[in-house]
Amino acid sequence: MEIVWEVLFLLQANFIVCISAQQNSPKIHEGWWAYKEVVQGSFVPVPSFWGLVNSAWNLCSVGKRQSPVNIETSHMIFDPFLTPLRINTGGRKVSGTMYNTGRHVSLRLDKEHLVNISGGPMTYSHRLEEVRLHFGSEDSQGSEHLLNGQAFSGEVQLIHYNHELYTNVTEAAKSPNGLVVVSIFIKVSDSSNPFLNRMLNRDTITRITYKNDAYLLQGLNIEELYPETSSFITYDGSMTIPPCYETASWIIMNKPVYITRMQMHSLRLLSQNQPSQIFLSMSDNFRPVQPLNNRCIRTNINFSLQGKDCPNNRAQKLQYRVNEWLLK
Repeated sequence: MEIVWEVLFLLQANFIVCISAQQNSPKIHEGWWAYKEVVQGSFVPVPSFWGLVNSAWNLCSVGKRQSPVNIETSHMIFDPFLTPLRINTGGRKVSGTMYNTGRHVSLRLDKEHLVNISGGPMTYSHRLEEVRLHFGSEDSQGSEHLLNGQAFSGEVQLIHYNHELYTNVTEAAKSPNGLVVVSIFIKVSDSSNPFLNRMLNRDTITRITYKNDAYLLQGLNIEELYPETSSFITYDGSMTIPPCYETASWIIMNKPVYITRMQMHSLRLLSQNQPSQIFLSMSDNFRPVQPLNNRCIRTNINFSLQGKDCPNNRAQKLQYRVNEWLLK
């Protein structure tokens, strides 16, 4: 019986690949992916299939610098040349539209007041395009990145593009040195980060209950989203959604931000679908971790005893104590 099921599975996989090969335009597939299997209806590819159903997404399966990753803190490398991040808002608050995309809570900033970031591992200035939330159906999961195998309840990702080299995020996402993603872990607590509180308070979050719902937010201070730390780690990786281009530098902040249990509950009540369709929670909208493949994970935190060099010959391997990193 097991052999029969294996044969059926292989036939299904081959059928999917054949259907993909017959399509003339990759545009047909741009939105044809999911984080988890649908309860009913036709097949929609989950992460393990992303690289198989569309040749334009093959990096999702065969790429060697994919994200997210599990951060093994014993392998982190101290890089003394990493400077603190510099956030330039021009001293002004920003506005943006918050969307239920069916996969994420997405805040896309308007173009009137621009937010740029530099420093850290960046050679160029990068412009903030989107704030994206990932979260779990329970507190023990939700983040895309893991820390020593441990997930957090969620992860905020601030997606920036290189505005010095490219005209927009679409062009940058396909190009070298195109993207910088600042990632901040989310933990559940009695208090809430002031920026996330603006997004997740009851009056706001209930405006985007269903897919394609949108709500305008004004007077936002993006600096309030950052935790009170100048410490971070960084590595070279990819987008965590198709087509998984390997053009992103990731910066993971040393401390988490917090939301309340009620706010997390409100996130879990957001639907992937429109009102006329069956309710399916947006939660667990994360891609599984990918192999590190000998990439260096660098940090500006000097714990630190000298050890093995990173290939760039300018960094020191850390001696790490787990209670010094995020788990407080």
